[in-house]
Amino acid sequence: MPPADNDTDTLAPPPAAQASASWLQAMEASSEEEGYLETLGDRHWAFFLDDGPNLLVTFESAADIRARPGNLPQGHKIAVARRWSHLCIIAEGPTWYRDRRVYGYFDRLVDDAFLEDFDHVVFYGADLAGYAAAAFSVTAPGASVVLVAPRATMDSERASWDTRNPEARRLNFTDRYGYAPDMTEGAGRVFVIYDPSHAPDAMHAMLFARPHVTLLQMRRTGADTCHIVDAAGLMEPLIDAAVAGNLDAPEFARLWRTARRGHGPYLQSLRDQNAEAGLVVRAACLDRYAVLRRKGSGESLLSAAPANTDTRPKI
Repeated sequence: MPPADNDTDTLAPPPAAQASASWLQAMEASSEEEGYLETLGDRHWAFFLDDGPNLLVTFESAADIRARPGNLPQGHKIAVARRWSHLCIIAEGPTWYRDRRVYGYFDRLVDDAFLEDFDHVVFYGADLAGYAAAAFSVTAPGASVVLVAPRATMDSERASWDTRNPEARRLNFTDRYGYAPDMTEGAGRVFVIYDPSHAPDAMHAMLFARPHVTLLQMRRTGADTCHIVDAAGLMEPLIDAAVAGNLDAPEFARLWRTARRGHGPYLQSLRDQNAEAGLVVRAACLDRYAVLRRKGSGESLLSAAPANTDTRPKI
């Protein structure tokens, strides 16, 4: 079956409660004086806050915004704290931002030379939002692009090996703003963060490989790379480094090393992997390290070790 037209109306309609405008009120109030909230069809919105010469562009889900206290995009907090401007494209459901009204919005930004007014533009996105951040970065030549476990495409001819998100096969990834790696050609620097041991993410990352793309590895994060970047507090320093022009492989390694040493779920996963592999001494060392990180409180960042784990060296 050929892919559907670029219109997310091919997906199931959003539940009435989710389509309600009540959750949009916080963004309307925040952008009332310097910015706007624009509806782009039934499933997308553009939220813009004009607050400085640097622009952060994020792609976020309506469900995440509704679940967040204050009903504001995640990028809003980062931008406000730094006196940056912020543009957030919001999607209701897994639309992959494949909608002619979203295309039309970015077309207008290009026609108005809107993105040229900023000193520095950073596109940020993770997973399917990473696809969108890469795809629409073509509208801002010279921009920095930070992508976490992004998808290059979900077109069945180019990514038939990615069996995740089967509903995406109903969308068209072959026309305008389509193949994300090609859309980054005009960017200044592109950073792709992924776990090389997680096959689907690693294969997408390889599709992004270009001279202007820096591949940054987050080993042992598996399918949770996006969640760990968020939960470990990596998003903000990554964006700061991109704006400052300091983001590169050594700087990323430093940021990731600092973040993972205090992130309980990552340490838990690493401990479990070592225990399952029979590396019980390493597992025990991770337990001890987690306790020391709590500055002598005696309360580990990790949950209790399984009762049947033998922490003695195996001879």
